[in-house]
Amino acid sequence: MPVLHGKKGEIMHTRLLCSILLTAVLFSVSCNSTKYLAEDEKLYDEGKVELKLDSGIAAERKEAFEEHLEEMLMPKPNKKILGWRWKLSLWNMGGGPDTTKNFFRNWLKKMGEEPVLLSDVNREYNENLLRNRVENLGFFNATFSSDTTIHGKLASVTYTGIPRKIYRIKSVEYDIDSTSQIGHDIVADSANTLLKVGRNYNLDVIISERERIDNDLKNKGYYFFNPDNVLVEVDSTVGNHKVDMFITIKPETSKQAKSPQHIGDIYIYPNYTLNEQGYSRRRLRNLELFDNNYYFIDPQNTFRKKVLANHIFFEKDQLYNRHDHNLTISHLVNLNTFKFVKNNFEPNPNKENTLDVYYYLTPMPKKSLRFEILGKTATVYNGSEANVTWTLRNAFRGAETVTLNVFGGYETQTGGNVNLNSSYYRYGAELGISWPRILSPFDWAPSRRFIPKTYLKFGYEFLNRRNAYMLNSSSLIYGYTWKENDQKQHDLSLAEIIYVQPRNITDEYRAQMDTVPTLRHIVEPQFSFGPNYTFTFTNTMKQELKHNFYFKGGFNTSGNVLGLIQGASYKNDNVKTLFNTPYSQFVKVEADFRHYLNITDDSQLASRMMIGTSYSYGNSYSLPYLKQFYSGGPNGLRAFRARSVGPGSSAPENLGENNFFADQTGDYKLELNTEYRAKLAGFIHWAAFVDAGNIWAQHEANYKPGSGLSKDFLSELAVGGGLGLRFDFSFLILRTDFAIPFRVPYRDKGDRWVFKYIDFRSSGWRSENLVFNLAIGYPF
Repeated sequence: MPVLHGKKGEIMHTRLLCSILLTAVLFSVSCNSTKYLAEDEKLYDEGKVELKLDSGIAAERKEAFEEHLEEMLMPKPNKKILGWRWKLSLWNMGGGPDTTKNFFRNWLKKMGEEPVLLSDVNREYNENLLRNRVENLGFFNATFSSDTTIHGKLASVTYTGIPRKIYRIKSVEYDIDSTSQIGHDIVADSANTLLKVGRNYNLDVIISERERIDNDLKNKGYYFFNPDNVLVEVDSTVGNHKVDMFITIKPETSKQAKSPQHIGDIYIYPNYTLNEQGYSRRRLRNLELFDNNYYFIDPQNTFRKKVLANHIFFEKDQLYNRHDHNLTISHLVNLNTFKFVKNNFEPNPNKENTLDVYYYLTPMPKKSLRFEILGKTATVYNGSEANVTWTLRNAFRGAETVTLNVFGGYETQTGGNVNLNSSYYRYGAELGISWPRILSPFDWAPSRRFIPKTYLKFGYEFLNRRNAYMLNSSSLIYGYTWKENDQKQHDLSLAEIIYVQPRNITDEYRAQMDTVPTLRHIVEPQFSFGPNYTFTFTNTMKQELKHNFYFKGGFNTSGNVLGLIQGASYKNDNVKTLFNTPYSQFVKVEADFRHYLNITDDSQLASRMMIGTSYSYGNSYSLPYLKQFYSGGPNGLRAFRARSVGPGSSAPENLGENNFFADQTGDYKLELNTEYRAKLAGFIHWAAFVDAGNIWAQHEANYKPGSGLSKDFLSELAVGGGLGLRFDFSFLILRTDFAIPFRVPYRDKGDRWVFKYIDFRSSGWRSENLVFNLAIGYPF
């Protein structure tokens, strides 16, 4: 055996020792899993399916087919993470089969699961299950057998299947009387059938075809029809592994199901109280006919009739259709004012093939109060915040919602030596009103399917950085939001007014403003007003697609018309004011584009590009502080702390010896991110990522050389990357990221890539370069 000397030998020795230790740990865990098994009992480890298919089948298709069948096997083995049966281990730690009154051990047993034994596996049942499944996919002559393999106390079962040749569709015929109305309606839509000649026989597709026919008929008035009324007969005796299909209506289908229904009287209970007997039609007293179409039973006049009538899409005497049925329910639910929404269709006693409609609407409590306490943590700062939200529903009897949020928080420095911003407290309130419609002098309804909203918000916040300054912030926003379809959403703020006034700037902070001029921008008065528009597109809800996209883009303006009228110009010392305050004049455009490549069911490549640009002119030298771009942080450049990158190649500012003041902002932004995500085990996922980006100033200041945007901006991109874990608890995703910088833009131009300086063994290097981020949710 060769002997390894020196550093390489030490590494090999270490790796060998780690491998031995890992093997010992896994063996120990495996033995612990079977500690309570009787001598003749075997722990069921796994069930495998092996198919003997034609050699022409692609390997990945065969593997996917086998995995699909394995998911059907019963029972499921004990859950594993990296080979560790963690739930079984909890059960064992709780004492296993032993009875105990110990609370903690009983809790462990409840959280765990009993061992799944080989004796629990019914091989014949699974063989029949697999055979039925492949037959439903067109393999009519399939056979399955099984065999058990035992390794010590563990046992696995392998199911070997021979599907044989698949059957395909030779012909599809409609065995229906086309002279009847229902026959005519079914045949008229036959071009959209899912049963295509030449395709594989598939029971799932047959079921979907029955549902397609039912859905089509529902939209043509056949309320009482259902998929079970459709019969698809299959003849597999035609030879050559082909089948003929015959679509017909079952003879026992009732006359009512084969007749289109019309809408009769429409009754609306806007203030319905649900009782123990459930929904029941009460005596129709206090009826009020509205618009010659709807009967309201609302003696207390809790809702304006016109508002609710606008969300009922049925009209008297029209043909019933499922689209208007579902659209009405969707609208009533999304008014966010009803706790329960229920409707019934009952045959009209005086008119054949006519349905009376009853809507039972149970309102939510008119008033509600919610209290929240939030904890905040960061590298240097920690604090908490409290929120109290009061909600008034149906405020003006038109399903309007009024919310008043009062908040207060405190944050203090727990590390570092920067004392200008060592702690702060803030408090404020926001009053919001939302109308479920467009309030406009024009008759404009952007979408029939979705409810548009008009909103009005008033906000105030007081911020006190006790050793630095105070800020009073006020805002008013009025606008509309609406959805064009499932994928497109628009948000138009006709007016956004933001007013920030500083006061009580300390002498210490003023002194630092001369050393670090960027601090001056934070405490400048800010006054911006103008319209905003944002457009969002996403198809990420369609997880079956190979490629998913997300785009959010918009523009923000302020003071443009007024500045042009007044001839404002900061260059000529002709700065104009409104209410004795200089106002901002700018145009700002930003876009966020994301692409998700779904590689497998458990892995994905996510990428994002963010672009922000602006132009300040007339009354403004640059964007106001609240509107400027920044880079760095847990959702951007994760190898750099928040607001610590840029602008451009300018060096970061320092307050005192080795004290970094991370608050860099700019007028332009470019950020690129890519992240590979994959499932590790159970709810644990991992990711590898690379981020790049920077910000730049519209005007390069003398005190910040390199901050302006130039043709060499790509050479000034900060680059970093790292690894992270994601704990997906379904209701919550907890994210951890470890990142280091790869490229630092403020270093000398030929020395910005810093790979050669990476030294994980150095505590000094780690403290300066290794960044840990703890966050909720994915970064993008």
